[in-house]
Amino acid sequence: MQKSKLGTIEAIMLVLTIVVAHSVLSMPTNILSSYKSASILNVVYISIIAIGIAYLIYKLLKNFPSMDIIDISELVGGKVFKNIVGIVFIIYFILTASLMLRSFCESIQILYFPMTDITFIMALIIIAICIASRLEFTATVKTNVIILPIALLGILFLFFTNINRFVPERIFPILGEGAFNTFVLGLTNIASFGGIAYIYFLPPLLKDNTKFKKITLISIIATAIYLVFTIATLLFIFTFFTNVSEISPLYTATRYIEFGSFFQRLESVFLLIWILVFACYLSIVCKFSISIFQKITGITNKKPLIDIFGILILSIALIPKNIAVSQSFENKIYPYLMIGIVLILGLGILIFANMAKKKQIHNSNTNNIYTRKELQNE
Repeated sequence: MQKSKLGTIEAIMLVLTIVVAHSVLSMPTNILSSYKSASILNVVYISIIAIGIAYLIYKLLKNFPSMDIIDISELVGGKVFKNIVGIVFIIYFILTASLMLRSFCESIQILYFPMTDITFIMALIIIAICIASRLEFTATVKTNVIILPIALLGILFLFFTNINRFVPERIFPILGEGAFNTFVLGLTNIASFGGIAYIYFLPPLLKDNTKFKKITLISIIATAIYLVFTIATLLFIFTFFTNVSEISPLYTATRYIEFGSFFQRLESVFLLIWILVFACYLSIVCKFSISIFQKITGITNKKPLIDIFGILILSIALIPKNIAVSQSFENKIYPYLMIGIVLILGLGILIFANMAKKKQIHNSNTNNIYTRKELQNE
């Protein structure tokens, strides 16, 4: 049982995978087009808030060791509320993964396989994910520990190999289109830290629960550093993106790399790394969605569920007519979905659970005092 649980590095990499997967699509474009020269400032500002939120989640979860948000929701509102919360999180995970899959595969189709049907490309990825999901989850996690550091180092490589093309003046004006846009409207950019959602489910999966604080803070700080390097690279190379028909602005940036006459066309290498990261992301989504479904239904055998959830992800991914629809979800709906479900609902459950526990402890202490007094009187 202990072997199937996550170590510290594995858990940190799991949270980071969510952000890296989002960053290879339109997330950087949204930030740059919304905040322009203030993009880096906005990311730093949001990072501070995200670290504070992550620490708050840790403090609230600390009082419920080895329990996740689904278990805690049962304490707050019973089985019915637990089922509702579980379904909400499943919808959030599956819907986001499905539309990201559509956007990712359609981008690959545009770049390399214009004559191939998009359904075929998505089906290949889903089949691979279903096969991988039949193995122990530790197999996916260990693969992720190998792949993700390469992706993280890749953004540093992209930053430093393009540094001769940087135009630092693009950071001005510092506040971009104004303080209100950067600091108030820019609060929706907290959705860039999508890995926060998975922190709610980590405690029961950890080998050493005492490392939960370390995992939470390091993963969010590492996410912040990754986002700063990503946005800085794009801002200093390009003016800003308003529309990108390719896989991502990051892919466009890879085409500017000049690393001697031997290393050329490195964008294909980056794309391969991102495909592997995206596959790990989908495997993580399947794992957590199936685990939640098992908790709310009591089903113990996960193997039939793997194919069902794989077909579900593929079916939802086929709904959008084109890449514009899936990107519109990522741009306009996903940020509010993340804030509503992950932050408002998740934190709300934890706050109510902690209040109820404190009240229970207070009542217990009061009863003990009365009991001692009664014994003394006797």
